[in-house]
Amino acid sequence: MGAVNEQSANLYATKMAEQGYVTLSLDLPFWGSSEGQPRNAVSPDIYAESLSAAVEFLGSQAFVDRARIDAIGVCGSGSFVISAAKIDPRLKAIATVSMYDMGAASRHAVQQSQTLEERRKIIAEAAEQRQMEFNGGTIRYTGGTVLELAEDTHPIQREFYDFYRTSRGQSTPPGASVQTTTKPTLSSDVKFMNFYPFSDIETISPRPLLFITGDSAHFREVGEDAYQRAAEPKKLHIVPGAGHVDLYDRVALIPWDALNAFFGKHRAAASA
Repeated sequence: MGAVNEQSANLYATKMAEQGYVTLSLDLPFWGSSEGQPRNAVSPDIYAESLSAAVEFLGSQAFVDRARIDAIGVCGSGSFVISAAKIDPRLKAIATVSMYDMGAASRHAVQQSQTLEERRKIIAEAAEQRQMEFNGGTIRYTGGTVLELAEDTHPIQREFYDFYRTSRGQSTPPGASVQTTTKPTLSSDVKFMNFYPFSDIETISPRPLLFITGDSAHFREVGEDAYQRAAEPKKLHIVPGAGHVDLYDRVALIPWDALNAFFGKHRAAASA
């Protein structure tokens, strides 16, 4: 969520292409090189729509078999690809990595640390910000990865900082004066509070689902919860020694063999 394809998406696309797949990575609408105003806007429905648009683009290529289009969603995009798959049967097999439920994260924060009163305060502030912007006020950005570390910076924020704000994975969008990846607009961010990607996840069956998470990932329970809710065929793959952000780019930790085996098994079953 809020990343650009020069980060994890291109790495996954490249590594899967090395195993013989045709791959496509994309920036979500309003982010990176994709179109849409205001920049960094949150719109879960449009995010899912962009994945269906990607299916259509791939399906228009003469060298692509339309019946064999699959998807990988990393972090927040894991919840978006689940949302898309529920209403787009052209996505034949779906894998998620270090999946974030952006709805639950917005409503409750990580480890259920946000109270209902705090949530109401955020909603009220966003509504007021919408009115200010309608009246010509300046767009404000919220949340996301901090731009600087302090003594009291939370360990989870430090984990994200180590990727998004260092040479490891930082990216400054064209025309931007600061690193705005992962930082959505305040007025739109509350739309995640109406986002329930795992509702009806069982209806994706009989298309297969793979949930990959690190054994020490701070949001590991999201993948485990989705796995429990999903119908067969499904698989939960726990990566030993991996945290949440490790699976963004730590090539030696990302289970490429598991991804290849998952999609390969689906292809073999579909051809039988």
